[in-house]
Amino acid sequence: MDVHAQCLALPGASLSFPFGEDTAVFKVGGKVFAISAADSPAHVTLKAEPPDVTGLVQTYDEIVRGYHMNKKHWITAQVDRSLPPGLLAELIEDSYDLVVDGLPARDRP
Repeated sequence: MDVHAQCLALPGASLSFPFGEDTAVFKVGGKVFAISAADSPAHVTLKAEPPDVTGLVQTYDEIVRGYHMNKKHWITAQVDRSLPPGLLAELIEDSYDLVVDGLPARDRP
């Protein structure tokens, strides 16, 4: 799965490098919904609902609480295809949706 392509395919998504050229940050409406390595990402950090964070971390060894992020609201998932098919894509879309839902109506795509 191409994490970067999946993130950029979402309406209004943009890519920036505020932490340097090695870290890709995906935003919608100016708010972050995904962070990964700029090339060949092994992990992606995504926003999630707190109960989902706990459940995902307890269920999958490939998912941990968000690296360098609020551990209550963010997860970091491996991108190596060891998660069930479609789960990573679903987590990316869920992260995007959470951020969009929190945007003022004028900033939503």
